[in-house]
Amino acid sequence: MIPIIDREIFFGNPTIMGGQISPDGAYISFIKPYQGMLNIWVKGKEDAFEEALPITNDQTRPITSYFWSRDSKYILYVQDKGGDENYHLYAVDPSKAADGIPESNDLTDYGAIRAMILGLPKTNHDLILVALNDRDPAWHDLYKISISQGSRRLIAQNDEQLNAYYFDPDYKLRLASRATPDAGTEILKKSEEGWSHVVSCSGDEYISPLKFVSPSELYVETNKSDEDLSFLGKLNLENNKIEHVEKDPNNTVDFGKAVFSDLTDDLIATVYTFEKSEVYWKDAAFEKDYIFLKEKFNHAEISLNSGTEDEQEWIVSVNSDTDPGAAYYFNRKNREIQLLYRPRPELPIEHLCPMKPIEYTSIDDMLIHGYLTVPKETEVPVPGIIMPHGGPWVRDTWGYHSYAQFLANRGYAVLQANYRGSTGYGKDFLNSGDREWGMKMQDDLTFGVKYLIEKGICIKERIGILGGSYGGYATLAGLTFSPDIYACGVSIVGPSNLFTLLESIPPYWETARAMFHKRMGDPSSEEGTKRLKAQSPFFHAEQIKAPLLVAQGDNDPRVKTAESEQIVSAMKKHDLPVGYLNFPDEGHGFANPENSMAFTAVMERFLAKHLGGRYQEDIPERLQKIIDKVTVEEI
Repeated sequence: MIPIIDREIFFGNPTIMGGQISPDGAYISFIKPYQGMLNIWVKGKEDAFEEALPITNDQTRPITSYFWSRDSKYILYVQDKGGDENYHLYAVDPSKAADGIPESNDLTDYGAIRAMILGLPKTNHDLILVALNDRDPAWHDLYKISISQGSRRLIAQNDEQLNAYYFDPDYKLRLASRATPDAGTEILKKSEEGWSHVVSCSGDEYISPLKFVSPSELYVETNKSDEDLSFLGKLNLENNKIEHVEKDPNNTVDFGKAVFSDLTDDLIATVYTFEKSEVYWKDAAFEKDYIFLKEKFNHAEISLNSGTEDEQEWIVSVNSDTDPGAAYYFNRKNREIQLLYRPRPELPIEHLCPMKPIEYTSIDDMLIHGYLTVPKETEVPVPGIIMPHGGPWVRDTWGYHSYAQFLANRGYAVLQANYRGSTGYGKDFLNSGDREWGMKMQDDLTFGVKYLIEKGICIKERIGILGGSYGGYATLAGLTFSPDIYACGVSIVGPSNLFTLLESIPPYWETARAMFHKRMGDPSSEEGTKRLKAQSPFFHAEQIKAPLLVAQGDNDPRVKTAESEQIVSAMKKHDLPVGYLNFPDEGHGFANPENSMAFTAVMERFLAKHLGGRYQEDIPERLQKIIDKVTVEEI
């Protein structure tokens, strides 16, 4: 029988993660715990990991990402406070680590601002391009900031309500974009006279600049055409025309990703994702190396994570659906491969469960794609969990998923459905989710339940629903609008009242307000008001029958604490079973592994009670203290 895998192995601090090689090839950096909190470490490329030194010491919140300056003199990272998403940009000099942990310099010390990192110019390695909203919380002005000195110089004041900036190969500001009143996008060109129109699209389509190939031409991703799927194009700034370059060779999914060489700026690969990702190489040398690595690692997923300035040395990750992976050093010149680390070496990958791509039809015969993870060595039918992704305008993909594997280990079949409104399957599929929150988008999940039952995979009376953000909303909507389908639900930072959700969006999302109204409904119109009320679980909480567990980060700027408190209060008013955890040091999800494990301990016990799966009974005292502190309502 498959053993119960300790929750700490899934959700505790990784041993090491985020490995990068410095541009000059002299150092390898990575993230690992320092005094229990994830921080950045650095070692010489030839040194052992035991010789690495910490270069940050943040004991309030884990650092989970960073990057090198082009001259390899600094490591830069962004950090907020308690999940408030007011990200500041910090620089730290790793050469000073031998004398103790060096001080991190806040390059954006301007109060409650949100820094947006735009690029590192090749023309001056001491500069970084940053957009800041210290003048107006809703709109970001563009600056050049000196990494060594922290001084800044204004490039462009945002008086045109711009939401993105784009630079030519010489890092001169050339383009910007802004939202149009109909939720579309307009691309603008910079000149000495100011900004002028280039191209625009309606809210049913989009265009996104990717990379300049010359001062007058750039790659774009767009679905601005008579075709359904998006494609890779080239935008000519002399005639404002878009030339079609490439679309999915199989004609099944949207354009996925363009991979460019940072050394030459050339397009070296394109990526498309249907069930799994497929890479189409444009550079013969990179393709040869990629094939070599695929064969070396038995055709596992290969990702080029970090390379030197000359692109000859790389840190690559190797992973699959049943393996969170390993990081390797790869030298393209001599084909040297060296194992650096495994982020979770104690995870018994032989006990993990394959993720299988599936498809089924929904209420109106629309084809829904998704992924199914079924417990190993267990006879079906088993209890099941529908786990809708957040967004909702993203999609689930194939690969290692900690929650899916954790729940499968506890005995649940886990379905991750790319319901309508998800990206990647064409603009018709995306736009078919407009104003369908809690309605046809929810039907797509309900028919996922039907699929699991008809295929004999799950027990009809023992299916739950669990998700975060929009997935949390879908959990509340599932329990409210289809109360006989689910035996229980778990909502993580899920909105319950669409009126208050739209009223409380962060100021820096102002540019997206028209898009929210298009996709969800306009509360200023009679039709929109009627629809939003009908789709808000809060106003219909009396319809809920199944037990609900709610988790919230108290600093969440996207889905405010009031969203969770409203549904909890409404359920209490009707004497319905509800549990509520509020984490005072979290935002939109769990960044602190201790909080994540505390929540998971409560969650797996809740699911076992109502669905009959397995759970890890012992809860360490340190986690129990957190549970006691954050529990508002017990269930």
